[in-house]
Amino acid sequence: MRGTQFAQLTAFVAVAEHRSFTRAAEHLGLSTPSLSQAIRALEDGFGVRLLNRTTRSVSLTEAGEELLAHLNPVLEGVDNAIDAVNAYRDTPSGTIRLTVHPVAGATVLAPLVARFAAAYPAIELEVSVDLACRDLVGGHFDAGIHLGSSIAQDMIAVPIGGKLRVLTVASPEYLARHKPPATPDDLGQHNCVRYRWDKDVANAWRFMKGGERAEVVVEGTLTVNDYDLALRSALDGIGIAQLPEASIATHLAEGRLVPLLLDWSPDWAGFFLFYPSRRHVPVKLRALVDFLRKGAKPEPGIDPAVHQ
Repeated sequence: MRGTQFAQLTAFVAVAEHRSFTRAAEHLGLSTPSLSQAIRALEDGFGVRLLNRTTRSVSLTEAGEELLAHLNPVLEGVDNAIDAVNAYRDTPSGTIRLTVHPVAGATVLAPLVARFAAAYPAIELEVSVDLACRDLVGGHFDAGIHLGSSIAQDMIAVPIGGKLRVLTVASPEYLARHKPPATPDDLGQHNCVRYRWDKDVANAWRFMKGGERAEVVVEGTLTVNDYDLALRSALDGIGIAQLPEASIATHLAEGRLVPLLLDWSPDWAGFFLFYPSRRHVPVKLRALVDFLRKGAKPEPGIDPAVHQ
């Protein structure tokens, strides 16, 4: 294979992954016109269109899907070969593509990024924040960080970040207008900010006190799938919200949020770093796994999946 053709195939895979010429060009360090020219040359060489282009989107043709399916294992082999050679270097290097739950990104990954960058300056992290637990192979990710109950059974999952305590909170302004709930059932009398964690419908709120469990389908005028919006809404007094304790510690300490039903708020099993089960784990990924495992100091908790 000529070097030019390999570069064209690499360009095609980047566009197929990002579904955008602009983002693919940024990823490859090329100009968008240069990338477009490479794709046109590849299509001219094959004599078939590989991509459908509109002003707003890029999609694969049937021929493009077929080509990508054959290229993926080949490129994985190339990556493995590069990783094998990099193992002889003193410092791991390369790009790690991660899909990360937004709360995990803010509370687990973000506090450790600077330390990881200092420890492994030759490794580049490419982080995609997504509420859904994305398919690693289909999305061309190396690993992900998500809730354990959302991770496929065939993945290797490493607990990171310790326990996850989700608190029921409201602003002082809201509580000045409404009597605080004494039990989870009292939430039926309140306006609640509902949050979609990883499903098509808003999750029920779960509680546990001793051995007693409670699950409440709350009602409210606002349902969101964005953590910052849920937090902002609670701070503004719109209603009661459930938010991870680690991410609202400052607001609690400064009195902008008030914890409710504390005796019904147990520690749950937190987030997991997960990656495909395979014999050869790239050196760069192994470095990240070991770093997060040591830096996060996980503790056993209650897996929310047990009472879904």
